[in-house]
Amino acid sequence: MKPQSVSRRGVVLSALLPVLLALPLAGCDKLGLGPGKPSFHGVDITGADYGRKLSLPDADGKERTLADFKGKVSVVFFGYTQCPDVCPTTMGELALIKRGLGADGDRIQAIFVTVDPERDTPEVLKAYLAAFDPSFVGLRGSPEQTAEAAREFKVFFAKSPGKTPGSYTVDHTAGSYVIDAQGRIRLFERYGMPAEQLEADLKQVLAEG
Repeated sequence: MKPQSVSRRGVVLSALLPVLLALPLAGCDKLGLGPGKPSFHGVDITGADYGRKLSLPDADGKERTLADFKGKVSVVFFGYTQCPDVCPTTMGELALIKRGLGADGDRIQAIFVTVDPERDTPEVLKAYLAAFDPSFVGLRGSPEQTAEAAREFKVFFAKSPGKTPGSYTVDHTAGSYVIDAQGRIRLFERYGMPAEQLEADLKQVLAEG
């Protein structure tokens, strides 16, 4: 499935990012995850020196950080509610996987960071995510906060002008990050990978406790 909402530049970045992310893995052994560590379908970025912090208001205005979700396996995705394909596909797959895992699904936390705070008001963000799963958390910061969060996770995003000022699209990195129950960044999951592979990766991380 092609991420048609992402520009050529965004598609190239999405394709190259997993390769780039796979390089800075020197810290794996420090976590005891060196030799014998599990094999994943996504890109294993355990020990990376980015994606370690996230602090943004949720749709109710409450400041949320990664520490709030410790004990759960979190999937962090940067997108926007008017995205025509990549974002709803990703959220829909996560909702199906979460339901399919039964009781273990309660330990999966989807975190949607909007890269379009101008149009994604708290009300819009809350309604959008509730349509997929009421447990999904939406984060919405100021433009400056959003840019800072994107830098921390090495996420690209940029407006692409539309026919009118309010009809722009947002080119963005099409992929998700998996954070384990201890709050450590573990995986970059490419957009378009089979849902069963993402589910298998999440099961592995869940099994670690």
